Amino acid sequence: MTLMEINAGDTAWVLVSAALVFLMTPGLAFFYGGMVRVKSVLNMMMMSAITIGVVTVLWVVVGYSLTFGGDNGGVIGNFSVAGLKGLIAPDAVSGTIPTLAYVGFQLMFAIITPALISGAIADRASFRGWIVFVALWTSLVYFPVAHSVWYLDGEGGGGFIGTGIKAIDFAGGTAVHVNAGAAALALAIVLGKRVGWRKDPMRPHSLPLVVLGAGLLWFGWFGFNAGSALTAGTTAAVTFVNTQCATAAAVIGWLIVERIRHGKATTLGMASGAVAGLVAITPACGALTPVGSLILGVVAGGICAFAVSLKYKLGFDDSLDVVGVHLVGGLVGSLAIGFLGTAAAPSAVDGLFYGGGAGQLGRQALANLIVGVYSFVVAFVLAKLIDLTIGFRIKEDDEVTGIDQLEHAESAYDFLAAGSGLRGPATVVRTPAPAEVQDTPEKKDSSEKEGANA
Repeated sequence: MTLMEINAGDTAWVLVSAALVFLMTPGLAFFYGGMVRVKSVLNMMMMSAITIGVVTVLWVVVGYSLTFGGDNGGVIGNFSVAGLKGLIAPDAVSGTIPTLAYVGFQLMFAIITPALISGAIADRASFRGWIVFVALWTSLVYFPVAHSVWYLDGEGGGGFIGTGIKAIDFAGGTAVHVNAGAAALALAIVLGKRVGWRKDPMRPHSLPLVVLGAGLLWFGWFGFNAGSALTAGTTAAVTFVNTQCATAAAVIGWLIVERIRHGKATTLGMASGAVAGLVAITPACGALTPVGSLILGVVAGGICAFAVSLKYKLGFDDSLDVVGVHLVGGLVGSLAIGFLGTAAAPSAVDGLFYGGGAGQLGRQALANLIVGVYSFVVAFVLAKLIDLTIGFRIKEDDEVTGIDQLEHAESAYDFLAAGSGLRGPATVVRTPAPAEVQDTPEKKDSSEKEGANA
């Protein structure tokens, strides 16, 4: 290819989409940060933010090359473009965009995927242990999985999931959400339950932060899905509209279930339903019609609303419901291609309801099974090794005191400064500790309605 074949519109769209996807990680930090207790806000947000630094360095040095630099058995790339060697040249082009634009776009996916996992271990993970886990899991799991799902060699070959199994994952339902959700389950099991889980109230400390985060995620997700078209054309338009349809419908599906089960439709439920819909439509946004996307959204919102309570039945403490939303939602969206996919959509595959038989459904199920099992096993082993060496779970006393003070020597809210603004010489201000502010009991069953959905 030559420089003349670069399309300015496509390039602009991919660069803008990359920026939108980047915004999703700060959005996730707000979303997760609002759902934890006062004494854990900063640590929760830092767990998302640190992935920007760690994964960016890895991506430039070896990550992009291992993911998209050639192929070894359909499983992993090579070191041919390590350090992004040669990719700043004017003739380095991928399709109709500069290769470096594609590098930047895919980097944002690599950043947010491990950040999603952090919600499962809120309040109790060593920050140092988390950094080591992010570096190792991204290298050993994300890079090969993304290669297996998305790499194409230009001659009809590539990653074994995308070109061998022929499973469809338009923007990351398998490579991002099922991948992260399975790892989140492994970490929740290894690190164990939070102190006071199911006994003490662990409600979100700031629903406005949760709503802000959900709004930023929804906004950024248009880049996540429509940007994956890599062109500013019909495919981008279809995926954009499908993303909106499924997300809106999922809000309704989640709130219906919430209303039936608890008698109230909550703000947290609205935000969680939106994220569930975004997750579910991610793999399927190029395979469905807008009406199919509405159906998927309602179904996914309802299923994920039920799924978040599984942790109570199965006994694992997934703090912010990464498993119930990302693993389950990603799986539902991927399997939906086998039912609702239509050849009229950009992915051009007919599902069961369009006369395509059960073949595509089987391919979707197999791909997600492989990724889910692989991610779970590697994450479990890594978490065990980290815990046995440098430590992954903090001490219980430190957890009770507050992980923000332990890990960062900071607190999100300065109650002393707020109290000092009160006037009157006789005024006495009692400043409660963060734990006291957060943990005042209200209802016996409050932990069952814990607002931990991500």
